[in-house]
Amino acid sequence: MKLCITEKPSVARDIARILGADGRHDGYYEGQGYCVTWTFGHLCTLKEPADYTERWKRWSLGVLPMIPEKFGIKLIPEQSYERQFNVISDLISKADEVINCGDAGQEGELIQRWVMQKAGVKCPVKRLWISSLTDDAIRQGFNSLQPESKFDNLYYAGLSRAIGDWILGLNSTRLYSLKYSSPGNLLSIGRVQTPTLALIVQRGAEISNFKPEDFWELKSTYREVLFSSPGRFTSAEEAQQALESLNGKDMKVEDVQQKQGRESAPRLFDLTSLQVEANKKWGWTADTTLRLIQSLYEKKTTTYPRVDTTYLSEDLHAKIPEILSAMTPYSPQTAPVLSGKIAKSKKIFDNSKVTDHHAIIPTGQSPSVLIGDERKLYHLIALRFIAAFYPDCRFNTTTVNSTVDGRPFKATGKVITDPGWRALYADTPADSEGGDNNDSDDRILPPFTPGEQGPQTPSLAKKTTQPPKHYTEGTLLRAMESAGKTVDDEALREAMKENGIGRPSTRASIIETLFKRRYIARQRKSIVPTQAGIDLIGTIQEELLKSAKLTGLWENKLRRIERGEYKASQFIDELKVLMDQIVINVLSDNSGSKIITGASQSDKPDGETSGSRKSPRKPTDSPAGATNKPRATRTTRLDQVECPLCGRGHILKGNSAYGCSRFREGCGMRLPFADYPADLTPAKLKKAIARNFKAE
Repeated sequence: MKLCITEKPSVARDIARILGADGRHDGYYEGQGYCVTWTFGHLCTLKEPADYTERWKRWSLGVLPMIPEKFGIKLIPEQSYERQFNVISDLISKADEVINCGDAGQEGELIQRWVMQKAGVKCPVKRLWISSLTDDAIRQGFNSLQPESKFDNLYYAGLSRAIGDWILGLNSTRLYSLKYSSPGNLLSIGRVQTPTLALIVQRGAEISNFKPEDFWELKSTYREVLFSSPGRFTSAEEAQQALESLNGKDMKVEDVQQKQGRESAPRLFDLTSLQVEANKKWGWTADTTLRLIQSLYEKKTTTYPRVDTTYLSEDLHAKIPEILSAMTPYSPQTAPVLSGKIAKSKKIFDNSKVTDHHAIIPTGQSPSVLIGDERKLYHLIALRFIAAFYPDCRFNTTTVNSTVDGRPFKATGKVITDPGWRALYADTPADSEGGDNNDSDDRILPPFTPGEQGPQTPSLAKKTTQPPKHYTEGTLLRAMESAGKTVDDEALREAMKENGIGRPSTRASIIETLFKRRYIARQRKSIVPTQAGIDLIGTIQEELLKSAKLTGLWENKLRRIERGEYKASQFIDELKVLMDQIVINVLSDNSGSKIITGASQSDKPDGETSGSRKSPRKPTDSPAGATNKPRATRTTRLDQVECPLCGRGHILKGNSAYGCSRFREGCGMRLPFADYPADLTPAKLKKAIARNFKAE
């Protein structure tokens, strides 16, 4: 018997149908020599400190750092999880071959490997590796199953990440909470969370310390066209003198330059650029976009979402016409592309830029199953995909250089001669990627002739230097991607990804965790640090805990582990040494400073929450002897459980699934009882949603 293990029941149903495993049993399907079963995201997690020794159960500075001799895993203690694991374990004991059908990514590999290890798998294991959940993709995947060993480095990278977060998160959180927090309060420290907070705090400090200064720019109007002189004046007197020196003087046109230019279509979406664009257009949080794109993936309308590349693999070139032809709602837009040969451009197809998965694109499946904001997001992806195969936008740029009494002036204008891909966006505002545009660059200039001259009217434009802007979720995601550097160039952005903070799939949840910890707050679209966040970063003296650049280097090592270029054991050993030094340094601090966060010890402590919907549950141990700690509100009714899709409604219980109270307003959130058992208490349902819904 061949056993397929998927990450959730809905995927198991699709695979079972395709394989002909039509017999339904408790926890699995069976037929045609196959059994198909499922997990609920993570069934296993790393052991908590108290699982290793009784000494680590109590929060105490004297036992830090906590470094197990060997890290172990355990089954998450929840009845429905234990019941499903027993089904999987029994099937594994009878299997001749196991097929790992988990999500094709680092976390998906970790989830399934832990389950198989815990169940003691001894038979051969193969890997199903697909980038979409369409029937064709699943069939092709089963026709080209790969050996498990091919993905060993991917697993080692995921394991190293989990262990690294355990070492730094649990130890640092206990260390800083016991040393610097007031009784009953928690200071949450994490490998990615803390340097992200440091970026926000640093930006806040730059804004607070900024001192605006006035300056003046010299302008001149000639033939109803506004010319600008390079440079600026820092004193009003000097600017006025320059202005007066030009009164009554003619402007002379020195030369007129005309150039033809072209602009390529924007790159295809990776997860981060999709989250940035959705935040820019609609103000969506990164977490909202992640949940929506995950839903599109599961409804088979788009490809695997948790990707960090904007390229397609070269073998996809032959399939592009088929995908475009299937996008019938977009026939008017795809017709010009399908009428000719599609070029195999390196700007789109490049195997060297694709690892596990390619960029996010439509699958060609009908989007009729989508509702509400899902449709908006699909439209964004569909247009970006179609635009990639349109011609470049062509334009003429005119630059007029002139002088007045020897002082140089310049005017520029641009005229689009062939809109190319921009024709797809003719009904939408100008692309926001360029930020604030200078209107003078896009105007149409009248004809000018070198040597002509005539009267001009000088003027002064008074301006004030501006502080940097607070991060929005979009710009913060970009900063995390480039380890704090401001990167606008697409090619440079691709190169910086190797040293970014965190992974595309976890950045949204890191931001949400900082909000939950009350280290940051929202001011409309802006993200600002709270006093607790400022105090925490000010207290942390270890650069490796808060430096975006150095944390980016850690991320680079994890990527190198994934490629087989760096040893996982070396990475873990380095973190152990670092943790030893951090403990020594903090215990040596005699400043006596305390930080009040407002985050109680009843909140989840200890470092990162990966934020993907399938993240392992983090340890919830709290300091022994903590008194007067605020208690979290108990969840005893379904109307206390927030809808995980729209975030506005609450959970309702139906005949075969849970739904959202805002279903009449268009929220299509549905939690089948097969995935979320009907007998779960409201509190356990809330936990199950928090743990698993994000991975679906």
